[in-house]
Amino acid sequence: MRKRKCVRKAALLGMAGMFLFCSCTGKSTSQEAQEPEKAQQSTAKDQTAGKAADSRTADSQAAKQKSAGLEVKQADWSKYFNGLQGAAVILDTSAERYTVFHKKLANTRRSPCSTFKVVSSMIALEHGLLDPAHSVRQWSGETFWKDTWNQDLDFQTAFRESCVWYFREVADEIGKDLMQAELDRLMYGNCDISDWEGRLNTNNNNRALTGFWIESSLTISPKEQTEVMERIFGERSIYQEQTRNELKKVMLVEQSQTDAFIYGKTGMGMEEGVVVDAWFSGFADKTGRQIYFCVYLGRTDGADVSSTAAKEIAVRLVGDYLL
Repeated sequence: MRKRKCVRKAALLGMAGMFLFCSCTGKSTSQEAQEPEKAQQSTAKDQTAGKAADSRTADSQAAKQKSAGLEVKQADWSKYFNGLQGAAVILDTSAERYTVFHKKLANTRRSPCSTFKVVSSMIALEHGLLDPAHSVRQWSGETFWKDTWNQDLDFQTAFRESCVWYFREVADEIGKDLMQAELDRLMYGNCDISDWEGRLNTNNNNRALTGFWIESSLTISPKEQTEVMERIFGERSIYQEQTRNELKKVMLVEQSQTDAFIYGKTGMGMEEGVVVDAWFSGFADKTGRQIYFCVYLGRTDGADVSSTAAKEIAVRLVGDYLL
């Protein structure tokens, strides 16, 4: 009898000890049982995210390989340029062909300037860092050279007005690590963001108006610009439909006479007060057929070189191409 009481007492003490242990650790037995399951779920989630990233990279590389195998046809589009030094590229995936004017310049990497706003916007949208419906940023009060920048701006207005201070803030919120990873995945030119603040820019030392994408470390060729547009907006795009739709809203330029919708972004860079890079890069959509284009203008002494001129050339050229 005495032996049975000792056994029962020991059992009760053991249960109490277990209770005290669980109370001290702050975990119940059921919580401890759930932890391996949570760990497995977390591991599975990480593995899924990793597989998604690997899939995106694989899709980008496949797209690059496909583009590399396309025919390259040279064209004389000098009539559109009216003496301006420049190049033009149209990537027509349905025809499996690049059409190129001024081949050497079309393969020369230059600063993307404000055409890069397409990419920084895409990254911010894709990762939930930018919500177009709640995108107003406060103006600092500093007076900038462009009047439309001297006010609070939302994403849509900032994009159309090509406001540098707005997208300088967007880039900083994206951060170096994510920016580098996304440019590598997109295979964007030389992918070099080493001059993050844009200190290599000789035309401006206001850090609200400089960055690695403005006459600095990041460079890309006109041909590569068309490939980037195809990777973002093409049928093998690795980006969410919602992201692409938001970009299309702000990139829409006009509906041409050929009933083609033309989307794009201008860009312009200067060195010591002289325009050395002017761009218009984008894509056009006509009844389900998409082409990807880029017009680039380089320094031309004695001529009016501007992103507006590049845009006008591109709109005429693309319209005629789609006739």
